[in-house]
Amino acid sequence: GMSIAVLGPTFQNLADNVNKNVSDIYYIFVGRSLGYLGGSVLGGVLFDCMNAHLLLALSMLGTTIGLYGIPWCKKSLLLTVLMSVIGGSMGILDTGGNILALNTWGTEAGPHMQALHFSFAVGAFVAPLLAKMALGGSVSKDLPVDEKTNQSILKSVPTASTLSALKRHLGADFLWSYVVIGTCLLFVSFFFFILYSRSSSARDKSKASLQKNVTAKYHYALIFLLFVFFFCYVGAEVTYGSYIFTYAKVFAEMKENEAAALNSLFWGAFAACRGVAICCAACLYPGTLIVLSIIGSSVSSLCLTFFAKYPVSLWAGTAVYGASMATIFPSGISWIEQYTVIQGKSASLFVVGAALGEMCIPAVVGYLQGKFHHIPVIMYTALGTSAMTVILFPVMYKLANSLDESDLKEMSESEDRKALLSNSGLNEDEE
Repeated sequence: GMSIAVLGPTFQNLADNVNKNVSDIYYIFVGRSLGYLGGSVLGGVLFDCMNAHLLLALSMLGTTIGLYGIPWCKKSLLLTVLMSVIGGSMGILDTGGNILALNTWGTEAGPHMQALHFSFAVGAFVAPLLAKMALGGSVSKDLPVDEKTNQSILKSVPTASTLSALKRHLGADFLWSYVVIGTCLLFVSFFFFILYSRSSSARDKSKASLQKNVTAKYHYALIFLLFVFFFCYVGAEVTYGSYIFTYAKVFAEMKENEAAALNSLFWGAFAACRGVAICCAACLYPGTLIVLSIIGSSVSSLCLTFFAKYPVSLWAGTAVYGASMATIFPSGISWIEQYTVIQGKSASLFVVGAALGEMCIPAVVGYLQGKFHHIPVIMYTALGTSAMTVILFPVMYKLANSLDESDLKEMSESEDRKALLSNSGLNEDEE
């Protein structure tokens, strides 16, 4: 979470570092996204043939190297390469974290999965604050000219040496924010290396436990439908969070601070509900959490589509929509684990589906909004994706609970054995 979110508040520093304008280095986001997709696919393959602790440790080590190298990067091409490395490492980490949680706790992974994804939200919240602490205080420290402006105009004009000193100081603080995050990852990767050294047979045990599980009759159909489900859900989540600020200013005619508050409300409700879901997952089935989330997102998107002109509806709908979107992804992975075997390749498809939704749906919405200025495309997108999830989940539930002939035969044989045992017990009692 911190590695992803630190890019936003330090984006201007990255552009200055490579002597480019902000608009000229947009391709680093493309590089990171492509790296993330590649890392997700590669991680799904590697986790089926490597120790999970070792692969997670190596992925965090790769992210650490990338974070350490970014502030020293003076070429835009090298910056893009480092961003791709970080994206690939994070794709492996995202896929591996889900797999490790499922392999460790199995069908009881619900609360742990919610805690895992809650930590992403916490990291995304902390990283901008860390960057602000690093960059915000440096300007006031180096430019104490407010008290001296009346003494001399010459003293208030910065010289070349002053500007170079200021640039060096800002660069040092810019470096500090990346080093802190990289050091945290290095520290965690060290513990994963320790876990790997002490659990060499963990992979064999997890493989054996996976082989004991039952594969659903429509395994591949379930994987594909959940891929589409996550594509719609994550795409809608990122789209709303990205465009609600613009919607509030253009369509709701809010002031800039009010629009920013509305945007913060969405992400605040999202993060808070992920924290609450850790406790809820301990007493509710994953399917129940998904149904509640779908109901909340459907009702709130309806209100936002048709009643957003009322301020109360806009604020309440945004809060409910953000809270409803929080638990779907971790609950979906926990839910599918109850019905079929989830290995590395399957888990990587879920992450790839989410990443593709994050890339494609906001881009399409931005294009359509540019074509149709008077139509709130963001709200219709929220309603459309909610309708898709309403359709998809009952279909997945039906397929997941379908039993093939071999399963029915095994159930009938087990019932016959139980009946024979009970009859033999009765005969012994009569004797």
